[in-house]
Amino acid sequence: MIKIDLSGKVAVVTGGGQGLGLATAAMLHQAGAKVVLNFFDDPAGMNRGQAEAAATKLGERAVAVAADVRDRPAVEAMFDEVVRRFGRLDIVINNAAVIRDKTLRKMIDDEWNAVIDTNLTGVYHVCKAAQSRLGDGGRIVSLASISGVVGFFGQANYSAAKAGVIAFTKVISKELATRNITANAVAPGVVLTEMGKSIPEENRRKMIEQIPLGRFGEPNEIAQVILFLCSDLASYVTGQTIHVNGGWWAA
Repeated sequence: MIKIDLSGKVAVVTGGGQGLGLATAAMLHQAGAKVVLNFFDDPAGMNRGQAEAAATKLGERAVAVAADVRDRPAVEAMFDEVVRRFGRLDIVINNAAVIRDKTLRKMIDDEWNAVIDTNLTGVYHVCKAAQSRLGDGGRIVSLASISGVVGFFGQANYSAAKAGVIAFTKVISKELATRNITANAVAPGVVLTEMGKSIPEENRRKMIEQIPLGRFGEPNEIAQVILFLCSDLASYVTGQTIHVNGGWWAA
């Protein structure tokens, strides 16, 4: 029996308090890792409440830590706190993301910048801060998207950011290889998170017609692939984008 055991490892999951981030954090925790659920501390305190409740539910070895991935000093401070608290850093999951869908004609600069700043520049900030703190043999997994490969109508900002994540991942996989740190991306199709469920019903119906498996993905189905990439089973996998989309688009 082959078992993935991450006991003793420390993982940081950005946007870890809900959706795919929480599913991933729970999967890594179940495999034995100590897990940090990063969250953006919004003025209403909603994200803090979700992340802290999620960490409490996971129990021992899980904590919630605030940091806005758009703010590099805040990200640096988060990783300092992680290393101070746990003494090491082994796994980084870039999951934090927002959507501001509009056609190019209707999109305003704030909507473009909001998505690029979080979904792409946020990945840069996290990897920039993490690289010097990651132990040799560490793992970086960043969430890309099918949208970053095929380009969806009304997602110029989101598609551009996710395509950037794919290219960025290829570069850092080469730069970090001398320390045996792997960097990969996972590109889901539509997943049944709150973000996925917000897609209008008519659009969802048209999308499902294009998916050979005939359904959208579940968060755990994406998290399982991320778990594999974080494990010793994926020791020779780096610079890759793994497409998990039910056959919607085959590389």
